[in-house]
Amino acid sequence: MSGMTMPGRPSSVEVLAALWRGASLPDGALAHARLPQTGPVLPSSFAVTTAVQASLGAAALAAAEIDARRGGARQQVHVPADHATLDSCGWFRLDGRALEVWDKISGLYACGGAAQPGHVRIHANFAHHRDGALRLLGLPPGPDTSRAAVAEALQGWTAGAFEQAAADAGLVVAAARRFEQWDAHPQGLALAGQPPVRIEPISGTQADPPRPWPTAAAGAMPLRGLRVLDLTRILAGPVAGRTLAAYGADVLLVNGPHLPNIDNIADTSRGKRSCLVDLRTASGRDTLRALVRDADVFLQGYRPGGLAALGFGPQDLAALRPGIVSVSLAAYGFDGPWAGRRGFDSLVQTATGFNMAEAQAFGSATPKALPMQVLDYSAGYLLAFGAQAALAHQRQQGGSWQVQVSLAGVGHWLRTLGRVPEGLAVQAPDFEPLAEEAASGFGQLTAIRHAARFSRTPVPPGLPSLPPGAHPPAWW
Repeated sequence: MSGMTMPGRPSSVEVLAALWRGASLPDGALAHARLPQTGPVLPSSFAVTTAVQASLGAAALAAAEIDARRGGARQQVHVPADHATLDSCGWFRLDGRALEVWDKISGLYACGGAAQPGHVRIHANFAHHRDGALRLLGLPPGPDTSRAAVAEALQGWTAGAFEQAAADAGLVVAAARRFEQWDAHPQGLALAGQPPVRIEPISGTQADPPRPWPTAAAGAMPLRGLRVLDLTRILAGPVAGRTLAAYGADVLLVNGPHLPNIDNIADTSRGKRSCLVDLRTASGRDTLRALVRDADVFLQGYRPGGLAALGFGPQDLAALRPGIVSVSLAAYGFDGPWAGRRGFDSLVQTATGFNMAEAQAFGSATPKALPMQVLDYSAGYLLAFGAQAALAHQRQQGGSWQVQVSLAGVGHWLRTLGRVPEGLAVQAPDFEPLAEEAASGFGQLTAIRHAARFSRTPVPPGLPSLPPGAHPPAWW
């Protein structure tokens, strides 16, 4: 491996090595990773570049490891720090235009008035989340209600009370906390000591035999022939599926016809096929079961228990497809009182202390977001890494496997990477030199090309992103 160790905090190569060993993968592969570092890339007091470079490096190195186990020549993996960072910012253009990815109601608000001042963050990118928050505040639902009206209404709420009322209503809101407050919170305590990626056999499946690797032609991408069902919609999960597709997997994105998506789907669907399956119906569930029976990986980002209630929990999947790898994403973790709580990167940053800590570093009294959705992108790469590590274990040991990653768990891991005071004065570089242009079902798409490079099998452009329902719910 190569890299530069910064005084007082681990380098990307050291972080990658810890992830690799935590997944019980062989040390010998680590010599084939190249993770050059040049210092912070975006303005932040946190090691956001280290997080995305190491997690993406782990995902790419796992693909190279699978390639070697399938009989390919051992490859070098190269992940530059600047490219990995800019590839993790969600930057894209459609027909030359940057889209407005945030609803006007989304964002940070002061609350509590002078007596109990605090801040909350509202996520309103989906209309039902926006309208639910507006109704909770006694305001008219719909796009015409202003931010000013929301700000005024929140003066009558404390941060904690509004956060809890929103959670009780199934909405997505977070109160801003300091790190010490989160660490003492029951959910913070539940996450303490847990690894950023949990990889383990599904209980009772140890007798499931090892599955053979699919046959791959000489010079094929490392994951060629492996099938991934992608039941995710918001950034972290879609990034995981996109990463596996970049390394050659056949990724089938499964959306519900009634479920909303965000504009980033144009970027995160690159390399995938996209179908619609209505899991509210018996026929839709039968369709998904048929897909599961020929899948290698089942990737899902629904809240914990959501798919299990429909018959697609890890045990159900293993019964349908012995040897499957079940990969799950959660917002706040899989254990503890908030295990079922909905959330997104921006909210988890706020709830777990990052916004307050970043503000303090910049000398601001107002909570400050990190310069990228680092929890989402790091989690996406760690999901892809965990899926591949579990596949490698399955092919060697047998059993059916599960992988679990949470945004809050990734946040806890990010804190262990140290602070970057020299990052405060950094100016973001230009994205354009790393962009590529291609036709898509959403318009002419300009997006950052994949940051990981392999010495023998260059990452191809892949399939164009297409809207949900563009393909039938079937494997090639």
